[in-house]
Amino acid sequence: MSEWVTESVQEGVMIITLNRPQARNAINLDVAQALAAAIDRLNDDPAIRIAILTGAGGFFSSGMDLKAFAATGQRPYVAGRGFAGLCEKPPVKPLIAAVEGFALAGGCELALACDLIVASESAQFGLPEVKRGLVPGSGGMLRLPRQIPYRIAMQLALTGDPITAERAFQVGLINQVSAAGKALEDALALARRIADNGPLAVQTAKRVVSESGDWPIAEMFERQRPIVAPIFTSDDAREGATAFAEKRAPVWTGK
Repeated sequence: MSEWVTESVQEGVMIITLNRPQARNAINLDVAQALAAAIDRLNDDPAIRIAILTGAGGFFSSGMDLKAFAATGQRPYVAGRGFAGLCEKPPVKPLIAAVEGFALAGGCELALACDLIVASESAQFGLPEVKRGLVPGSGGMLRLPRQIPYRIAMQLALTGDPITAERAFQVGLINQVSAAGKALEDALALARRIADNGPLAVQTAKRVVSESGDWPIAEMFERQRPIVAPIFTSDDAREGATAFAEKRAPVWTGK
């Protein structure tokens, strides 16, 4: 636990909160290291099925702490994890971004690294790095054109102008637009629906969906086969089928 990144777990759902509201949750090295540690706990604790990443004080994140960067050259990167200890190595379990207010620059890249995004109607997303002589090198230029149409991604990257939550929903960047102040509540509802499912199946589905985008069509089933084969012989698969036949809720063991 850290004063800069707080954690709580409710019914298998972990809530990770960026906690520098006085700096609009800007990411410095302390935050990056604390967030990397939180992701380790998410991956390692079998009781945690899914996590939500959000920000305190009505903001998601304004990105890299430019004051720290200007003063010391400090870049909030963690070896092997990239920016904020997350962008280059997302967790194996699902991660939902619950966005209120700004998700800009590195803050937007944090959201892009998540599997699902629930955003308040007042949220804004943008990659303003070019306005400061920088580029969005922590996933903005790589993930955005994979998640929304190419020309819209190019416009966001080249102009640095933000878009609203409604526009982000229209182009497929986010999953849900919530009422102001309700993004975390709605993200929790979504997370609980996912957490009710078989944990091995959920993690495997995430892996295949996230990795298969560049698989050749001629090879895609061969590449998928060894990943999904263990699911069909798992205890959870038998439990799921048995529970269905017995008309009861399944009791997952993650095995």
